Amino acid sequence: MEENLEPNNEVINENRTNSNNNLASRVDKKNDNDPTVNTNSNLKKELPIEKKPFQEFINIHLIPSLVEEINQRGLEINNINLKNTNRPIAGDKCWVINCEIKETCSFWLSFDKEDISSLKSISLSKPNQKPSIIESFLIDEKRITLKLIISRVLQRLNGQKLLGVN
Repeated sequence: MEENLEPNNEVINENRTNSNNNLASRVDKKNDNDPTVNTNSNLKKELPIEKKPFQEFINIHLIPSLVEEINQRGLEINNINLKNTNRPIAGDKCWVINCEIKETCSFWLSFDKEDISSLKSISLSKPNQKPSIIESFLIDEKRITLKLIISRVLQRLNGQKLLGVN
């Protein structure tokens, strides 16, 4: 009696197919439950602009939005910039957005730290004059947003009748 020592190719191929199917179904099941696998629902959401680095938020979002809002009111900005400099009146060093609106006014929006949630102040003046008053700005707000900063700057300018008739 001679035994056939050659493997039966049909049996081997069938076993491989069954093994591959079992492996694939196990992998599929793992992917369904694995939180490290990226699916459309697991994609990282982009940071809100208010959580971006300070200078990026100010230079890319806040300043252009302020310019747009002021221009929409028929006013022209001569100069607007962010500097780490001395705060008007108080003289302490902080981050200051200085904006000069042609033939209307200038304002200085100051941040104590390189953080939009830090203590803030605002100063206003008529053209070619130095500011004489420094006011706290957004001190009671827990969540500082781009829209909130813009609306409150415009509210301060409007309160001084610098944006036209109330």
